[in-house]
Amino acid sequence: MVRLELDQVVMRRMKEDDIEMVKQLIKEGCEGTENRLILHILTRPLCLFILAVCSSILRCLVHSFILALAIPVFLLIIFLKITMPRSTGVLGSSRPYWDYVGSSFRGAQDEVLENPYCRISGKTAMTKKTRRKVRPKESDKEASPEKITPEREQAAGQVWVADCDGEVLACMFRESEHRAGERRVCRVVVGSWYRREGLGRLLVQSLEKKERGSGARRLYAHVPFPSKVGEVFFKKLGYKQLGETSTEEDEEVTLETPDRGFLSYPLTKVFYKDL
Repeated sequence: MVRLELDQVVMRRMKEDDIEMVKQLIKEGCEGTENRLILHILTRPLCLFILAVCSSILRCLVHSFILALAIPVFLLIIFLKITMPRSTGVLGSSRPYWDYVGSSFRGAQDEVLENPYCRISGKTAMTKKTRRKVRPKESDKEASPEKITPEREQAAGQVWVADCDGEVLACMFRESEHRAGERRVCRVVVGSWYRREGLGRLLVQSLEKKERGSGARRLYAHVPFPSKVGEVFFKKLGYKQLGETSTEEDEEVTLETPDRGFLSYPLTKVFYKDL
């Protein structure tokens, strides 16, 4: 773990030069999430029942008990592997991956979030010119000239990064506005060397302050279903989980629904906080 001075962190909108670093950060932070989601679906009662029925039918065709059990499970895993990115994406959202990483940087690139630690320490956060540590793949180079319309840019939402000395340490994804006065965060990813330093909390709380100033009254956060760390993180920040306090939830809260996958099983947990 690297000791981090939070007053030297600049929280700004993602730029084009940050895309490859952000992709690497997402890949690192989301490693294993898809497999845990698949395991979660496979162990649901209805899914187990369907697999048992398919195995029983195959048992009449295949003269092997092991094959009759393994084939349905194997085929279902392949199906989920193919469809999971389309339903949840690597960012825990139903929107395509490229809509975030490829379109968001075209917005107000000079926009930054206020860092309260700078006010406390009296220092000014500084950032050097970003160094591209990861070279884009040939496929990315070919896709870059793709025309991005203003409508697609607007639908892409916002990608915020935590920058310290030109290195992207964390990123946060805020979707485009769904309903008036409500905002949605779909993923907060912190680099493995900078976790438990308060960087994720700093990003979320700074965004809350900005959205509160812009007139938003509620912020939603979607956490992948098997992520206990994400659940604890948002609860510590004062978020409530949708469905835990059903007697207190109004109609507007219940309009926000989790992303669903195979057999309509929820793939994300929804948290909300009134600003």
